Amino acid sequence: MGKLIYGARKIDVPDRPLAHLQAVMVDKLRRGETFSLTLSADGAQKTMIFGPSVQVMFEYASNRTPRLNRNWLKRLSEVGYAGDGLQLVAEPDDPDES
Repeated sequence: MGKLIYGARKIDVPDRPLAHLQAVMVDKLRRGETFSLTLSADGAQKTMIFGPSVQVMFEYASNRTPRLNRNWLKRLSEVGYAGDGLQLVAEPDDPDES
């Protein structure tokens, strides 16, 4: 189980979804975007605001980098531009795994 570290908060996120969130979030931050991320953690829904001046860290349980699913990255990016901000959605099929 990996962790998304936001300030003093550590939120458990499995390594595979965390790698996909990291790719999308880093892309948004490189563009200078401010955005929200909503995750379910500890039985509650938590929303965090990220921007270029906010520090975030991604910590993985494994030292192996998960292979990224292009369809999932695309879907997460689309959700990230919706009114509710970035949210972790279910992983779609990966055409590269056929």
